[in-house]
Amino acid sequence: MDSSANSLITPDARAGLPAGANAAGAASPGAAEDFDGSGGFAQRFGSLPALRQMRGNPRAPLIIAVAALIAVIAGLVLWSRAPDYKVLYSNLSDRDGGAIITALQAANVPYRLSDGGGAILVPSEEVNEMRLRLASQGLPKNGSVGFELMDNQKFGISQFAEQINYQRALEGELQQTIESIGTVRSARVHLAIPKPSVFVREREAPSASVMVNLYPGRALDEGQVSAITHMVSSAVPDLPVRNVTIVDQDGNLLTQSSTGAGLDASQLKYVRQIEHDTQARIDSILAPLFGGGNARSQVSADVDFSKLEQTAESYGPNGNPQQAAIRSQQSSTATELSQGGASGVPGALSNQPPQPASAPVVAGNGAPGQPGGTPVSDRRDSTTNYELDKTVRHYQQSPGDIKRLSVAVVVNYQPQVDAKGHATMKPLTADKLAQVEQLVKDAMGYDAKRGDSVNVVNAAFMTEVDPNANLPWWRQPDIVALAKQVATWVGIGAVALFLYFVMVKPAIRRAFPPPEPVVEAVQGPDEPLLLDGLPTAADRAANADDEALLALENEKMRYQRNLDYIRQLAHQDPKIIATVVKTWVNDDR
Repeated sequence: MDSSANSLITPDARAGLPAGANAAGAASPGAAEDFDGSGGFAQRFGSLPALRQMRGNPRAPLIIAVAALIAVIAGLVLWSRAPDYKVLYSNLSDRDGGAIITALQAANVPYRLSDGGGAILVPSEEVNEMRLRLASQGLPKNGSVGFELMDNQKFGISQFAEQINYQRALEGELQQTIESIGTVRSARVHLAIPKPSVFVREREAPSASVMVNLYPGRALDEGQVSAITHMVSSAVPDLPVRNVTIVDQDGNLLTQSSTGAGLDASQLKYVRQIEHDTQARIDSILAPLFGGGNARSQVSADVDFSKLEQTAESYGPNGNPQQAAIRSQQSSTATELSQGGASGVPGALSNQPPQPASAPVVAGNGAPGQPGGTPVSDRRDSTTNYELDKTVRHYQQSPGDIKRLSVAVVVNYQPQVDAKGHATMKPLTADKLAQVEQLVKDAMGYDAKRGDSVNVVNAAFMTEVDPNANLPWWRQPDIVALAKQVATWVGIGAVALFLYFVMVKPAIRRAFPPPEPVVEAVQGPDEPLLLDGLPTAADRAANADDEALLALENEKMRYQRNLDYIRQLAHQDPKIIATVVKTWVNDDR
């Protein structure tokens, strides 16, 4: 009776009973508790047949440990090979962001969102390709609208609303046009168009503000800024160029008309062009002599941008009168005659005026004259006016003349190889420096009258020092990067070994216990020797007795284990013991 009861209340028989059920099939509240006295949801699931079978299987811990080890190693490898995500687009509108995500999902490209959904990140190797593919689809559109805003005009719209829509449409068209420039990523255009007035004095000119967002590493030159300015000015009626302001994403003003020195952008560009061309000529003539990088030059140009106009009028003395041009000529002749003494009879006849002579009066010396007189003086005047010898010169000096050039040249020491093949850096001789100076003067167009200066210096160049050269080998960047990579894989291996020795190896030992050691009989001095290693009949009988004793010992240990198990079960859940006893009683009847 006891042996049967003990054999019935074994762990196997206990596992076969449903949790919380008695022989009559009624539920028992205390039957859900486990043998360790701790009850709960986990213990109820622990009594399921599948879990009981798994717990009874000695290889289950091995399978779980191997699966956990494989999962951990796979997770570590995937973590070490996780793709590097980079920004595809940022600062997108909701419409553009949704369209781009839809395109990424259609292309099966993984993506992430950051900055509250304001930036879209994709794997680094997919950034350039996806930008090109999205650009072919017209994405992103930046949400700008143009004159298509005027397509859906409502009936009865006010003049103010119509003017606002027109201004928005014009801003959108200008924005799209500016964004078509390769350097500009995005743009914003703001127009200030005043209300027109019939009074001329109250009219105000419109103005425009343009903000451009440039691609990293790019910039707008003066020509592009001027082109954007004139384009905006031409698109808006009555908008002068000076009222257009352009700034970049960093807040830098790009439409500065002049600098602090009074030179505009075009004049500064002209000065830099002169300096660059002169420097290029000097470097190109010195490079074949000393090699690339062994001669450096700098040019400073003083350019006169003043505009000069001068008019000069000069009068020179007349040359040969016979060859001079006569403007006017005037001559006059005057002759004075002397009167003779009184003659004839005094009276009325002598007082009468003389009658005109019928023939010339010839004086006593044979000269013609009046009767009774001789010529006293004869005067002749002649005036000739010649053309003036006048020269008029008009001088107009165009701006941009070079007033002065200053050139500085530094030449490196030249290597000289001795008989043993050792190279040493030595300075140039005075004759060599004089030749270099003359070459520089010829290349720059030296003019002593305008005050040009040339300075040639021979000095040893400082070689570039590697910042990592003085670091120890274990602090070199390559070694540090290699050490990090090795540490990653060593860490993965250490975790794998830890899981193996902690979980897998004990599970293997439990699943495959080692065989019991066989105790070899020691032959005494009086015992007969075994022929050819075969046991005798007495040995076989002794072995049979040993096996019987071993079986009996095992049965006793099993009985004691079952008895302890029943005691523990009766202590934890007496209702199960009562149910079993009740079943036995019913079976006896």
